[in-house]
Amino acid sequence: MDILLHALSITGAMAWDITWALILGFALSAVVQAVARKQGVVGLLGDDRPRTLVIAAGLGAASSSCSYAAVALARSLFRKGASFPAAMAFEIASTNLVVELGVLLALLMGWQFTVAEFVGGPVMIVVLALLLRRLLRPDLLREARAQADRGLAGSMEGHAAMDMSVRREGPFLRRLLSPEGFTATSHVFVMEWAAILRDLVLGLLIAGAVAAWVPDSFWRAFFFEGHPLAAKLWGPLIGPLVAIASFVCSVGNVPLAVVLWTGGISFGGVVSFIFADLLILPILNIYRKYYGRRTALLLLGTFYVAMAVAGYVVELLFGALGLIPDRSSAHVPSGGVHWDYTTWLNIAFLALAAVLLGRFLATGGRRMLRMMGGSPAAGR
Repeated sequence: MDILLHALSITGAMAWDITWALILGFALSAVVQAVARKQGVVGLLGDDRPRTLVIAAGLGAASSSCSYAAVALARSLFRKGASFPAAMAFEIASTNLVVELGVLLALLMGWQFTVAEFVGGPVMIVVLALLLRRLLRPDLLREARAQADRGLAGSMEGHAAMDMSVRREGPFLRRLLSPEGFTATSHVFVMEWAAILRDLVLGLLIAGAVAAWVPDSFWRAFFFEGHPLAAKLWGPLIGPLVAIASFVCSVGNVPLAVVLWTGGISFGGVVSFIFADLLILPILNIYRKYYGRRTALLLLGTFYVAMAVAGYVVELLFGALGLIPDRSSAHVPSGGVHWDYTTWLNIAFLALAAVLLGRFLATGGRRMLRMMGGSPAAGR
């Protein structure tokens, strides 16, 4: 019983430490999504030219951070005419180039990891686009599009199909500060929380259990901590495999990333681990439903290579610049609640969350929550 309570205490302490940062990140993301124009998106993503991939990444970064919703929305874009590489670039950016992930990484692990995510993400997109251009044959693409057009259900279809942005015209601030802007922001904020809450709780529980039950000596041996070169070569290769087995996606894998980093995984290994939220087993099964078995295997292979390459690039670049932080700068929270800056920030941001939740419930939010699963036809 004591060992279980120890794991739960670490989970609770970690949740308390990151609450304000998560609320801040999701609030900023909600503001962007609430006022971002979504009309004509597909028309901008019809090929795999560099400019198109940049646009896809930018649109993804301003979209949902829920991995399941990102995967569903990428299929919707593909069905409507977006190129497959552009849809995948959108998907990667939706989960790995978002504000809330950057805020959380900076808080728990250091600003260097936030910068690494925003450097490694574009590298991954470029590598993936080159691999798909080489390996995605016309017959396989036709097979993937035919399978996608069947509209088989995945997860978070309804959430992916929702457009909660402000409809009125006018400058950014005028639309944001209008009653419609307040409503749209509250809707995006609460729906994003509802979409990632399961994975966030699961990630915290897994991180707490691993931190409490797996001895440091295991991680040091597993990640070759005493062998710098071997550790740098091994980290980006093993990081995605650990992520695949963890079943945790979206921002929910950051707490486990902290445990892995303090346990000895390389800097590039952490980056590849976080990117691999799009390769967890449930999402691989969704790829199979969306695009067929052969394309799902292609995505597994190309995503894995792209994640590993991004990890190596980040490791080499940040190492050369002297930007890899000391492991002691990261911490696995284990203390209780104290009257410090974290408590005051949590109180302030929980009050903000309560205001947004109240607006959400007062403007038809319950009906939206019931539609989160939605119909795959909604993405058509």
